[in-house]
Amino acid sequence: MGSRASSLLREEDIEEIKKQTGFSHSQITRLYSRFHSLDKGENGALSREDFQRIPELAINPLGDRIINAFFPEGEDQVNFRGFMRTLAHFRPVEDNEKNKDPTSGEPLNSRTNKLFFAFRLYDLDRDDKISRDELLQVLEKVDVEQKMSIRFLH
Repeated sequence: MGSRASSLLREEDIEEIKKQTGFSHSQITRLYSRFHSLDKGENGALSREDFQRIPELAINPLGDRIINAFFPEGEDQVNFRGFMRTLAHFRPVEDNEKNKDPTSGEPLNSRTNKLFFAFRLYDLDRDDKISRDELLQVLEKVDVEQKMSIRFLH
């Protein structure tokens, strides 16, 4: 499947995604293969349901918020480029100043973009503010998850 998946992704697409996200050629082809294995509708896009089948997201107390981060407002599917742009926020922060192309914007994995991305995970109503209720929802989910983990360990 890996060779089939990588052959469907054109070299020009890989180069453009590398520039946008900072992922290496091999990371992009590996993630392309994973993207297609998640695409149960085989339509070249992922739905929320496709993400909900990922065990690590299903058990994560913030899984629904992470899933929502992949979907622009009003969209119910994400293509491979959108998938990669969102994943780029999870890449480690590097010495971006040294490697920065002066003609391009700030890297997706810069501290500023990571902070903005994290902020959006908490700002459920997308009003550019984190209300007390939004923060409490997160804290309650994390608290419930911790209590369940503690019970499981005892």
